[in-house]
Amino acid sequence: MDKWLKPALAYVPDWIEMQMRHSRLPGCIVAVAHQGRIVLEHAVGAADLTTGEALTPRHRFRVASHSKSFTATGVMLLREKKQLRLDDEVGTYVTDLHPSVARTTLGQVLSHSAGIVRDGPDAGQFTTRRPFLNHDELLTDLQAPTVIDPNTRFKYSNHGFSLLGMVIEAVAGMPYPDWIMRHVVVPAGLKETRPEMPLPDGVPFARGHTGHWPSGQRWTVPGDESTHAIGPAAGFVSTAADLVRFFSQLDPDAPRSVLSVASRREMIRPQWRNPHASIEGHYGLGIMSGRLNGWDWYGHSGGLLGYISRTAALPKRNLAISVLTNAVDGWAGFWLEGIIHILRAFATRGPPSRRVSGWTGRWWSPWGAVDLVPMGDVVLAANPHMGNPFLDVAEIEVSGRDHGRLALANGYSSHGEPVRRERDASGQVAAVWLAGNMLRPEAAVSADLALRYGGPQKPARRGIGNR
Repeated sequence: MDKWLKPALAYVPDWIEMQMRHSRLPGCIVAVAHQGRIVLEHAVGAADLTTGEALTPRHRFRVASHSKSFTATGVMLLREKKQLRLDDEVGTYVTDLHPSVARTTLGQVLSHSAGIVRDGPDAGQFTTRRPFLNHDELLTDLQAPTVIDPNTRFKYSNHGFSLLGMVIEAVAGMPYPDWIMRHVVVPAGLKETRPEMPLPDGVPFARGHTGHWPSGQRWTVPGDESTHAIGPAAGFVSTAADLVRFFSQLDPDAPRSVLSVASRREMIRPQWRNPHASIEGHYGLGIMSGRLNGWDWYGHSGGLLGYISRTAALPKRNLAISVLTNAVDGWAGFWLEGIIHILRAFATRGPPSRRVSGWTGRWWSPWGAVDLVPMGDVVLAANPHMGNPFLDVAEIEVSGRDHGRLALANGYSSHGEPVRRERDASGQVAAVWLAGNMLRPEAAVSADLALRYGGPQKPARRGIGNR
């Protein structure tokens, strides 16, 4: 393991916990794998707000569209066995389709370039207003023509990947959940993953939750419904740890995988750019990809009512990250990108030297928190409230046990001014001064605010709708 990775992983839980406090989301699980081995698992919050059950890394989540990567792996495996080809027309394997749908190829469906309708004329299955479609209902929707011509642009389609599940069933001669479990999930060594509900008795399951708005409160979403024929697109249940194990195995350089190197390269290769999007992103065969701050990634995201999740592998770093949240407004994608920013900062600056390693901790003022994070030969005054805690960060140059200076800071900040630590009678650091700003432990600042502003008045309550 690179020397910078251990201190980087140590900071991630601290940052996530602050982000959870700000977001007031129910729960979050983070997992990181290095060379396919789990090096971090961290759970924060509740598995179910109704019962107050604490969330653990072993709780299963609905991981929604991550299912597409498993389905794509299954198709590629059948291709390796020469049981199908990517340029085969879908109608070769599934009947009763509209002719334009039947003429689309497996490769087009895998890359979301077939032009097939996204969710049919009624997407109520994704808001629990109606059950998920069964086999016959899905076929009925697919008797309508393609929405646009194939091979004209990237156009996401849950119906398309559900159709691929039918193709797998036709080729394999058994139900999709049984085949994908036997040939993909189990061989990949994923012991906490299933392609569909229900889970075995006693397996911990995180319930989903609505957003705080429009109701003004969160409602618990059971999350245990069957996705029926839509399962190949959205049905999987897993943990963050299993997801990073699986996506690590899709790296062409991974020593273990259910697929050949050639198939993995084809899956993660960018084939279509996401049009009409401000953030550059691409899609391969059941795989999303992109670049963040100079680091290439591939993976997938997922969203089912009550759950938002995202997983990314960083092949040049032998890392994979997964973030699972159990609320419809979960910040999984935002937090995954924040973790990448944290990892990249440590990779660039290196682990802390002995001179600065003791300058750590979260320190507070009435303005909020500052994290002292040592890297290389400096200490960063990080902002844990931000999505990238090291954006435009101030650097402290340490000159003694408790003294230093702001060697680099924003022009509106206190560049060049002194930094010092104050100790109590026992020798413990009790306060940190960044120039003229005193930072103390959270409890001390909280008590001070209550003393100064508490009095007989009630805490201020302001928000949307309050006047």
